[in-house]
Amino acid sequence: MNIADRVKSKRAIEALRNGVPNRDAVAVLGSNQPEIEEKFRRQLQGTKRMLSGGNEGMLVAGDFGTGKSHLLEYLRHLALEQNFVCSKIVVSKETPLFEPAKLFQAALEAAIVPGKRGNAMTEIATALKFNSQEYADFYQWTHRDAGLNARFAATLFLFERMSNEPELSDRIIRFWSGARIEAGEIRKYLKECREPVTYKIERIAANELALQRFEFVARLILAAGYSGWVLLIDEVELIGRYSLLQRAKSYAELARWMGKPEGSSVAGLTSVLAIIQAFQSIILEGKDDFEKVPNKLRAKGTENELLLASHAERGMRIIQNESMLLRAPDKELLAQTYEKVKSIHASAYDWEPPAVQSIEQMSSARMRQYVKGWITEWDLKRLDSGYTPTIEVGGLEPNYAEDKNLEVETEIGLDNNNNHG
Repeated sequence: MNIADRVKSKRAIEALRNGVPNRDAVAVLGSNQPEIEEKFRRQLQGTKRMLSGGNEGMLVAGDFGTGKSHLLEYLRHLALEQNFVCSKIVVSKETPLFEPAKLFQAALEAAIVPGKRGNAMTEIATALKFNSQEYADFYQWTHRDAGLNARFAATLFLFERMSNEPELSDRIIRFWSGARIEAGEIRKYLKECREPVTYKIERIAANELALQRFEFVARLILAAGYSGWVLLIDEVELIGRYSLLQRAKSYAELARWMGKPEGSSVAGLTSVLAIIQAFQSIILEGKDDFEKVPNKLRAKGTENELLLASHAERGMRIIQNESMLLRAPDKELLAQTYEKVKSIHASAYDWEPPAVQSIEQMSSARMRQYVKGWITEWDLKRLDSGYTPTIEVGGLEPNYAEDKNLEVETEIGLDNNNNHG
């Protein structure tokens, strides 16, 4: 075996040992989730064809350690192979699901463009061919059909007409990537253009601008010759620690990314979200969100709260009824995975791993525990062939108490009061 293959095997084992999937581990193990994989492939095909929205997302559910993150990494590789731009996002304090502006920022920072290594938005924008039909359609959509804030049409006009001005091109790319740009700044650039035009640039709330950015960038990706944009959103269960109002907004955003509310689908974009299987019993039922969330919102009686209540209910029903469950590790799947991991360990360390004695002692629905148990025993056996390890499996119970620390840095703009003038 050559050195490159051995290095790949070691990277895969290291990732599996730490429970963090990487491309090498995913390439060897695959997904072992054929139904989810097949549905995802259909999503990709639908995204390629849809230029008017209508493509729905997918929510996958499984217990801790059952392979949700591994699955998302595998789906990311499938999408990249089909020429999709991919963004894998982890819901966190810095990236709350209920705030589109921060979600967009995280999506752009994590975006990977097939076959490219540079800044994602720069790679996409510079791939535009101004004389192509795809660009002509995109330009017309932006100027006539999109219903977007005029910032997008104006900056696209400038990007094409003044493409020989690298500083301006970079400024526009940064705006498309999430940076602020004021109306006065755009007007200044338009005056400098040899073909001056007028755009009516109105004020817009930060989160509304972010939602429009998702639409614009998805179409931009298509115009640049890529198949579309895939969002892979992990650890959605963190919303269980938000305040009630923030959970409501998160449920509504989940429904949006699933493409369920009318007009919420984005052409050229599809998403997969991952959540723990027990979320329904722990949060929706345990915290009585089915009743408390819509009732509290409707008690306020305003149009915005009534609409939010409806969308939040839709999101909760999706979690309840439309999650695709990860396949639990049965004997056949365990045997297949065992042989794969054993082969990788053999390749990584140039030895023949012995049969694992502890496998039958473990009783778990979590594939991660089996894999880490096997690797731990082989690691010890490789150091001392006569040692007989005993593998103990312990569980960590997640904490879903409301955490005020998740709210401190994300309150700004929650009510869309931050306007871009």
